[in-house]
Amino acid sequence: MFRALLLTALLLLGSCGAAPREARPALWGVRDGDTTVYLFGTVHLLRPDLRWFGGPVRTAFDRADTLVLELVMPPDAETQSLLDKLGRTPGDPTVAALPAPEHAKLESALRQAGLAPQSLDRDEPWLAALTLSLLPLQKLGYDDARGVEQVLQAAAKKAGKHVQGLETAEQQFGYFDHLSAAAQSRLLGDTLAGLPETGANLDAAVTAWSKGDADTLARQLNADLAGNPELRETLLLRRNRAWADWIRARMQAPGTVFVAVGAGHLAGDASVLALLSAKGLKVERIQ
Repeated sequence: MFRALLLTALLLLGSCGAAPREARPALWGVRDGDTTVYLFGTVHLLRPDLRWFGGPVRTAFDRADTLVLELVMPPDAETQSLLDKLGRTPGDPTVAALPAPEHAKLESALRQAGLAPQSLDRDEPWLAALTLSLLPLQKLGYDDARGVEQVLQAAAKKAGKHVQGLETAEQQFGYFDHLSAAAQSRLLGDTLAGLPETGANLDAAVTAWSKGDADTLARQLNADLAGNPELRETLLLRRNRAWADWIRARMQAPGTVFVAVGAGHLAGDASVLALLSAKGLKVERIQ
């Protein structure tokens, strides 16, 4: 998604063509007498040269009877329909109405990506920002089929585990659609400004993720969201509170659950982990 969301949810992988590497991303657990909830930070797109689905992560996954993701993606046609409905709503401001200097920057970015300079003119600014943030990824060789959620969901299906989502696709896109005009404009501007540094920023983020360095992830995330407090509240803090409440409620029923959400949600003082601790639950670092 856009640059800030990449640090919360799309934390990608480093150099292409390297030899396979072993990663040890962070894993936590919350337990009581008859319930265990594992918490794992995800990376939505990866290259095939990183091995992460082993050791304690695989053991925890195998023990779980349920896999919980941010959302279970609907079919492509349904996703496209949602984007058309929410991101191209008649009467809402569009990219075509941007001031001339901003539109010129957008046109330049689209030309560099090999796209027509007016190809996003029908889009609302938030949708244009999401599209722009994905443009460098193909050139960098990233593939959502290698992403953590895809791997986990395929393994869960093979093992006959129940799979559910904390949110729906309409909810997730709705977070962006309900941002104020000022927040959407800032999002698009920040996305355009950050495109040249995408590779370096993501390398740093994924290095931290692969080492299980949640503190570094938190610093990167806070720095990236500092200039857009509405975005931070909407995409990070509000969702962290909702997910912490869900986990606390889930602890009242027996079973073992593997919860996999964007790694940025499990980093920092306002993370899901911090909120669970504040609610009196003991969070144990496993890896």
